[in-house]
Amino acid sequence: MSNNKPRILFMGTPEFSVPSLELLVEKTYPVIGVVTQPDRPKGRGRRLISSPVKEAAERHGLAVLQPERVRAPEFLEIFRGLAPDMIVLVAFGQILPKDIIDSPPLGCVNVHPSLLPRYRGAAPMNWALIRGEVKTGVTIMWMDEGVDSGDILLQEETPIEPGETYDHLHDRLAVLGAQCLLRTIEGLAAGTVRRIPQDHSLATLAPRLKKEDGLIRWEAPARDIVHFVAGLSSVPGAYTHLDGKVLKVFAAEAQDAAPVCEEPGTIVGAGPKGLQIAAGGGYVYLKDVQLESKKRMPITEFLRGFRFVPGKKLG
Repeated sequence: MSNNKPRILFMGTPEFSVPSLELLVEKTYPVIGVVTQPDRPKGRGRRLISSPVKEAAERHGLAVLQPERVRAPEFLEIFRGLAPDMIVLVAFGQILPKDIIDSPPLGCVNVHPSLLPRYRGAAPMNWALIRGEVKTGVTIMWMDEGVDSGDILLQEETPIEPGETYDHLHDRLAVLGAQCLLRTIEGLAAGTVRRIPQDHSLATLAPRLKKEDGLIRWEAPARDIVHFVAGLSSVPGAYTHLDGKVLKVFAAEAQDAAPVCEEPGTIVGAGPKGLQIAAGGGYVYLKDVQLESKKRMPITEFLRGFRFVPGKKLG
């Protein structure tokens, strides 16, 4: 312990993890190291790109470790030498072995963006939006060897706003998660936080989504399609096909009380509300799109350069 603050080993990788790391630094917690995924090649040039957490750590002069496998003997040796009081894990991207989880005297805590035991897994924010949930939240969990199955230390609920997309929810929960993490660490140090076992009978899963999972099924009800688009609007992306090209959809609106005569996926019309598409029940208005090889644009701009033909089908 340093000045009654635990020596923390931080483990995280994507943008979601950064607010938690930044807040620990701001509150002068001794972050003795930052473990993140190795640099990965991206883009057409396949240039190596650092993770957002690595970039944040380097801005603050923190030591960075990038093991391909945390189970590798060489990393385990480094870990034992660090001897952290606590591990904080926020969307790291690797499963920790039991000897790492059980090592720190003040535990290994995880920031998870759902109200556990609901939406255990890699994509809780996506699935909460896809399922049309009206609320979600953040859980700070005492880690065990299972998948998001450890005891709950702190949980905070927040409503999902009407029309909220993945990017907006992601940013809100990243900040909320950091705030909840800080309160949890303070509570653990003060002895005011207690561990509450999860009710495993209520668990639901949020498996990782792949690119091909983003294909819009127009035979679904309009409201379900809009939830689907919201949940996949950024990662991995919701899409359909127009004239043999991929059309990404970032935002949509439903008119689900209207009777539908057209086949699902049929372009019905265009106007101020957007490009109107028949669904399995009701209509969907596309509001924000990107056609293959073109830039992303609001539907009003897209329609200025797109001569739509009523009756044409998306698929």
